[in-house]
Amino acid sequence: MTAVSERISQSAFDDSRLRVVLLLDLYDGAQNQFLEVYDRLHRQVSSVPGHIRDELCQSIENPSQWLITSEWESAPRFLAWVSSEEHLASVQPLHGCVRDTRSLRFSVLRASGADRDGMGPAPSFASAASFTDLQVAPRRGDGVVRHALTFTVKPGSEPAVAKLLSGYASPQARVDERTWLRRTSLFMHGNRVVRALEVEGDLLAALRHVAQQPEVRALEEAINPYLEQDRDLTDPASARTFFTRAALPAVHHVAAGGGEEPGLGRHALFYPAKPGCGTALARLLARQDETAVDDVTNPIEASTVFQRDDIVVRLLDLRGPLDARPALSLGVEGGHKAAVLARLLDSAKDGVPTTHQEISQFLARSEMRLITDRRTPDRA
Repeated sequence: MTAVSERISQSAFDDSRLRVVLLLDLYDGAQNQFLEVYDRLHRQVSSVPGHIRDELCQSIENPSQWLITSEWESAPRFLAWVSSEEHLASVQPLHGCVRDTRSLRFSVLRASGADRDGMGPAPSFASAASFTDLQVAPRRGDGVVRHALTFTVKPGSEPAVAKLLSGYASPQARVDERTWLRRTSLFMHGNRVVRALEVEGDLLAALRHVAQQPEVRALEEAINPYLEQDRDLTDPASARTFFTRAALPAVHHVAAGGGEEPGLGRHALFYPAKPGCGTALARLLARQDETAVDDVTNPIEASTVFQRDDIVVRLLDLRGPLDARPALSLGVEGGHKAAVLARLLDSAKDGVPTTHQEISQFLARSEMRLITDRRTPDRA
């Protein structure tokens, strides 16, 4: 039996197949409209690289409840599609017939013969060792969902935006009986804002809860004039489009698994990738962090890589100063990783950092400014 590591780990980069489950609640009388939209969407998505198949199902208990399952070659293929402008445009017609949706994403760990080729039932399930596109072993989680939002503000408005972001009142942490907002960390790098969230329970419920809080709504309205992308939060379609484009999903997280230590410093690094290189850059950083977490001398207790298109942000919780081991903090310790990173970065105008001083300077340019870091007190 494969041993399960004590580390906390989640990743989109194990190259296993992905199963996406979309739960939908339709408006009364919208079934025919929904089917027309689904047929168009199905034809479009069937030509997307990495898409294998999808199925549409209707509840036998409640005809307003529908289910779409889709299968993908890997998580990065799906994430590239779901974050694209083409996907955003293709799902817009759904909003006129769908009351509510919930999306769930799973790596495939076991698969029967019927599930793999549609040729009828198989007597037993295949193990991951039998197929190269299955998740190798179960990962150990910590009950926390990690997500981030990012957007840009007008150049010159950064001080005003930072002041607003640092001064707002925290929303109520308790969402419902099973969902809590655990931590919110806000960073800026130039005119880019990144808000990293840690949620115990249902991420979608937490995001909706936060958006409805009066103090958060007041903050969002206050920063509206400074945004590079216009939005109208009173218009559901405008708000949905803005927050869909702002989504910065966690594609990799790893932690030592010994529980959160007191005194850890939280840092974020911004990596602007060359066009088309975001996934490769995020994978490079994830690979190092997976290796480093088993090193007892490693000061990084936890690392989360967020990526959308060519925007990559790495969140670190570490012991001691960020520049104690600059190559490790930057994600380039060992081998020729600095050269690989430089080839993937859009802003690598100063060549490949090779010396300790050059790497330290590179790290300082990548570090984001921490605006606020707020935790929820432990529950009794």
